[in-house]
Parts: sequence; structure tokens; C-alpha cells
Amino acid sequence: MSKILNERAQILLKTLVDRHINEGQPVGSRALLQFSGLDVSTATIRNVMADLEEMGLVSSPHTSAGRIPTALGYRLFIDTLMVVQPLDSARVQQLENQLQPDNPSRLLMQASNLLSELTHFAGVVATPKRDAITVSHVEFLRLSRKRVLLIIVMPNGEVENRVLLTHKDYTQSQLTEAGNFLNQHYANCPFHDIHQRVLSELHELENDLTTLMSAAILAGDAAISQKTEDYVISGERNLLYVNDLSSNMQKLRSLFNVFEQKTELLQLLDVSRQAPGVHIFIGNESGLPGLDDCSVVSAPYTSSGKIIGTLAVVGPKRMNYEKVVPIVDITSRLLSNALSQF
Repeated sequence: MSKILNERAQILLKTLVDRHINEGQPVGSRALLQFSGLDVSTATIRNVMADLEEMGLVSSPHTSAGRIPTALGYRLFIDTLMVVQPLDSARVQQLENQLQPDNPSRLLMQASNLLSELTHFAGVVATPKRDAITVSHVEFLRLSRKRVLLIIVMPNGEVENRVLLTHKDYTQSQLTEAGNFLNQHYANCPFHDIHQRVLSELHELENDLTTLMSAAILAGDAAISQKTEDYVISGERNLLYVNDLSSNMQKLRSLFNVFEQKTELLQLLDVSRQAPGVHIFIGNESGLPGLDDCSVVSAPYTSSGKIIGTLAVVGPKRMNYEKVVPIVDITSRLLSNALSQF
């Protein structure tokens, strides 16, 4: 659509979006004349605004002669007119120093806090999806008769323990054999691959260990599932003080329902895992009614070069995209670098 707009119309649309983002009010012809730098009359500006309104890029609130950008106007602005200023190296170094926790879980929380602090909106970090989590070591310890401790060690050093109630009393020697089998064949495999493969390969073990192995896989599956398909969020209370959102209590409730229920937001964030780079969902582009008045600026993050999750900023449509986009981008890169060190 930008090809349809001549240079004058593009300058005026960008000026209108910039002024509305900064001031939160409808922008009139006089302000556009003052800030656009164009040598034209206010009548000319009004004609251009009428054309933009007819194209669905701006709208006129009934209480004002000024205009505001529509979701379509924001989309055109973001796709073709936005000028993103990358963060300077000193600022990047400062942010990198804030992402130095000693384990991945705290690192994800710190990234969420960072997004919220820098934008004053809600920062969200979706935890790695289940199929991205690998297991580096498995061990079985005999606790007592028919009770076995399953120890699962992740590559990042995190440990999950599960107590298995078995149908028979295994010796520690048998349990060691079962652990060695898993470690030899499946170390550092994605967990869902282990689950799929091990059930078809149990015939390589003695028959009396197959039940133990099956129970271990199911217990490990549950342990991994509890750590995944979730997200950490910071600063959602910031949205209570955003005029564009707080003026409608029903819409605010719908927004917080999206945060609480999680599933729909996770599905939206999952879209961002399909390709690198920043993705922006404006208003109803998200497909979630609770986010109709919001924008979601998201980017995937990686570990050792593989996309494993997504982070995002959730705020009003009237957000400073030229500021938020580089914040989301650099945070995803810094988080990826930090996670690759574990």
C-alpha cells in the first residue's frame, strides 16, 4: 500500500503516528504542518488526511477534528516508514551485564524483568518448548523395596527427581544397568525423541527391566512437561496505568484473562518461533479478543543456535515501536548468548 502513497502522504502519515504516540491525542492539520516540515497549506494537509481516512489508515474520533492512526495505519508505518535506532554499544553492554544469573530459569525471569523495565509495559518470556529440552544424564537409585528414585539431569545442570513405585524389587545393579542403557543410547537427545524411540527399543534389555523403563519414561515425561508450555511475565501491572487500556475496565479484564489462561498467548508466541527476527502483532492481528487494543512485539531466542522459545513485550497499540523493537531484538540476542553458555 505504501506504493500507492506518494512521498507527501507518507511523510504526513509518519508525522501523525509519531505525534499520536508521543502525545496520545488526535493530531490536527496545524500540528502536522508544524512537525512535518512540508511547505504546503493546511488545506492540502486536510485533503491528504481525507484520502488516508478513505484508505482506512487514519480515523477521526467524533469528539475531535484531529485524526489518529488505525491498526492498518500502524501496520503500514511499521512495515515501511518506521526508522529503528539500534542501541549504542555502551547500552548493550549494560543490558548484557543484567543478564548474568547462575541458571536458565532465573535468566528467563531476568529477561522478562528487563523487557518490562525498559518499555514500562509487560515483558513475557515463553519457556522452552518440550521438544527442545534434552536430557544429559539419567540415574536410578534404590530407595527401598519397590521404590526407586529417578534422577534426570538437564544439560544446564538442573535436576529433576521422581520417585517410582515399581511392580517388583530391583537390585541396584539392575537399576544401574537401566540407567547406563538410557545414557548410552539417548544422552542429549530431545526428550520427545527419547519417549518415541525407547518404547520400541526396550527389547534390547532384559524383559524384567522393560516395565521399569516404561515407568521412568512416563515419569520423566511428566517432569519435563511441568517445566514447559509456560511463560514468565513481569510488569503486567504497568498496563493498569496506560490510559489507552485502563479507560475500559471490561477490555482490561479480557487482557488479564489472556495472561492468566496462558494457552492462547503461548500459541501466539509460538508463531514467532517459526523464523528469526522481530514479529509485531497489532490489535486484532493476534486473533485474541483480549488483545484487540494491544500490540505484541516478539522475537525468538535460541540456545546453541537452535530456536527454543520466544520473548515479547505486550503493550498498547500506541507504543513507541521505534524504541520497543530494538529492545526486544537485543534482549532476544543477549538471552540467546547467555543460554548458550550453560
